[in-house]
Amino acid sequence: MKRLIMVAAGTALALLLGGCATTYRSDVTTFHQWPAQMADKSYVFEVPPQQDDTLEWRSYQELVRGELARLGFRDANGATPALTVSMRFTTTDIPVRVLEPVMSPFYHPMYHPLYHPRARFGYRGYYRRYWGGYSPFYDPFWSPFPAYQVSVEHQYRRELQVSIKQASDARRLFDVTVHNTSRELSTPEVMPALVRSAFAEFPGPSGMARRVEVTMDEKKG
Repeated sequence: MKRLIMVAAGTALALLLGGCATTYRSDVTTFHQWPAQMADKSYVFEVPPQQDDTLEWRSYQELVRGELARLGFRDANGATPALTVSMRFTTTDIPVRVLEPVMSPFYHPMYHPLYHPRARFGYRGYYRRYWGGYSPFYDPFWSPFPAYQVSVEHQYRRELQVSIKQASDARRLFDVTVHNTSRELSTPEVMPALVRSAFAEFPGPSGMARRVEVTMDEKKG
């Protein structure tokens, strides 16, 4: 069963004074075996593969670091850590071809090949034969001169995965996957909301998919 979680970025007045706000909706799935008590929350980030160790990845790492600090975790800073944290993300461009009917300027019901002269009554003075009956509704697909407008819309599907393991034996304690699909081209614009969604109600329900809504102030982030 999916649950809806609202994460507020501030009061309504603060949003009005601070500028426009955008709400991001993501599907979040969490699996965890988080202990009831954890005295040592020191951690280090796992080193990603060389091809993934980009400046973009490091900028998102800082977002994760900020959420961990908010939850009471601390960077080991060279000391032996109790936990290791890994992160990966992907962005997939999904082009969608859209076909829309356009009314022909030459259309007139009198010249429609299915026009029935004995059906001139009712809505707008005529009915047209439609699958064995008569319909008062104009349908551009029935025009003798059909026209179509083709366009391509881009949807961007993003996935963020964050894992926390016990450093001593690599036992997994927390795995979360965040999925978001939107028309927003810029991943850096969306990633702060995805990271915040990943840690909503940490550690959250285990083995359950839920919808998380995060409202971000565009000026403050």
